[in-house]
Amino acid sequence: MARIRARIRESKDGSDPSSVLLEECIREIDVKSKILIIGGTGYIGKYIVEAGAKAGHPTFALVLENTISDPKRAAIIESFKSLGVAFLYGDLHDHQQLVNAIKQVDIVISTVGGDLVAHQVKIIAAIKEAGNIKRFLPSEFGNDVDRLHGFVEPAARLYRTKVEIRRAVEAEGIPYTYLVSNGFAGYLNYFLNPFGDSSSASPPRDKIVILDDGNPKVVFSKQEDIAAYIIKAADDPRTLNKIVYLRPPANTLSYNEIVSLWERKIGQTLEKIYLPEKEVLEKIQEASMPLKFILSLGYTVLVKGEMANFEIEASLGMEATDVYPDVKCTALDEYLNQFVSE
Repeated sequence: MARIRARIRESKDGSDPSSVLLEECIREIDVKSKILIIGGTGYIGKYIVEAGAKAGHPTFALVLENTISDPKRAAIIESFKSLGVAFLYGDLHDHQQLVNAIKQVDIVISTVGGDLVAHQVKIIAAIKEAGNIKRFLPSEFGNDVDRLHGFVEPAARLYRTKVEIRRAVEAEGIPYTYLVSNGFAGYLNYFLNPFGDSSSASPPRDKIVILDDGNPKVVFSKQEDIAAYIIKAADDPRTLNKIVYLRPPANTLSYNEIVSLWERKIGQTLEKIYLPEKEVLEKIQEASMPLKFILSLGYTVLVKGEMANFEIEASLGMEATDVYPDVKCTALDEYLNQFVSE
């Protein structure tokens, strides 16, 4: 690219029309899409903001005005500032603020969670009015919600809401990409140790409860890697109106395989307690939040195996590690090393 520019500058007096046209093309290539992350100070959002900035995209985070001065958010705000991230003030419930923010960018990525997932209809309405967005990535992550069959409350409500958001995006004709990241490695211990100290990121070292038989394949990837793939997919013409699945072979393992991998690392054999499907459902009914929610997710993922129990259809989507081999994806084996000496 640098050599091409040099040749253009060397051309006589710049009056050659082909040189002018080529220069314009180069400028077009050099300008990276402006990306707005809604929910950028949240769990996965902060990784996506960082990935966007590091990839050279003009990156914007939508924040409430009081977020900037919130002592609890000080570290992350300073981190964003050091990366050159710009802040746009806005509220999900203020339509005009949303429209004004969206008009300043090319791509919108939503990372909102919980009850706010349903409120993404407000983002859709603002994108429709703004009329300038070339790609919207709603808050997906997790499973492919259009593929789910085995689910129970309270996770079922979240899955249904995400389906409704997909249909709303498509009904409005908004260009989209759905990123099915499957599991966050940072949440792995919630599934490995739901009845124990799930506040720790480190897997258990004495006994472990395995939902059902532990044989269905699951997928867990590092959050930084997920963020890198999201940024890649957000501005890729190949992913327009497609689903991008993150299913790295080294991270696609059964629950039993993950437990065996952990046992080899720590040199111990864990006591394994297998909980049949019927008992899992009973535990969900008996549990209080947040355990009820975690177990209901575990039922879909670990009992029904609905993370990786289907082939990816080329007409609908693609697998991220195939499309972006340049992104280094951390294997689960490597990820677990950090906990061995704890």
